[in-house]
Amino acid sequence: METLTKRKPSLIKQQAPLRDSTHLMDMCMACGTCSAGCPLTGVDGFDPRKIIRMVLMGRDEELIESKLPWLCTMCGKCEHACPMGINIISTIRTIRGMVDRDKVPGMIHKGIELCLETGNNIGLPEEDFVFIIEDVGEELAAMPGFADFKVPIDKKGANILHTLHNKLVNTQNEDLVHWWKIFYAAKEDWTVPKQNWEGVNWGLFSGDDEAMKLSVGRIVDNMDQLGITNLMYPE
Repeated sequence: METLTKRKPSLIKQQAPLRDSTHLMDMCMACGTCSAGCPLTGVDGFDPRKIIRMVLMGRDEELIESKLPWLCTMCGKCEHACPMGINIISTIRTIRGMVDRDKVPGMIHKGIELCLETGNNIGLPEEDFVFIIEDVGEELAAMPGFADFKVPIDKKGANILHTLHNKLVNTQNEDLVHWWKIFYAAKEDWTVPKQNWEGVNWGLFSGDDEAMKLSVGRIVDNMDQLGITNLMYPE
């Protein structure tokens, strides 16, 4: 039976960000508090405690090739519950970032490529985005009490920059109306950017730090160019 002393040092452990020097991964007591707080514990073998123990045992390749890191929703309940303050979510992101991009499950990496190319995860052209947004705005304006409603696009000096979840533009347009009714009733000063409007950062979820930073930077650029100080983020 292979002993722990013969295992390779864990690269995941070395690269995963720490909260601070007093909250090292080695302090894990395997108490299971993280697992108790996780809504996915037991689903397809997922268990945050198991992942941390595997990292400490140097079982990097097994983790990188497994589906376990991708089951996590990154809700953070495990970290909040951990009495030792171990940064479990960043550890899982580190594992995801070490997976070959061609092996990232589902549409996540394809969405990142589309976002880098077009400014949104579904590759929607700017003119189509504007058409959809204005069309939904016209539907709201047709409702009683909203006759003068109009979607403000690229309005300089607005109070809030309203970034969007791609599903609100792609398949759930009606959900936009709920937010816009609130804005209208509150007389809020807001706007939607017509470029780089995507608010779902799949670079964050997939462990792709460069893509994550680029997506965030584009939002910051929109805020700077339009002179806006407050951001409404859909996630």
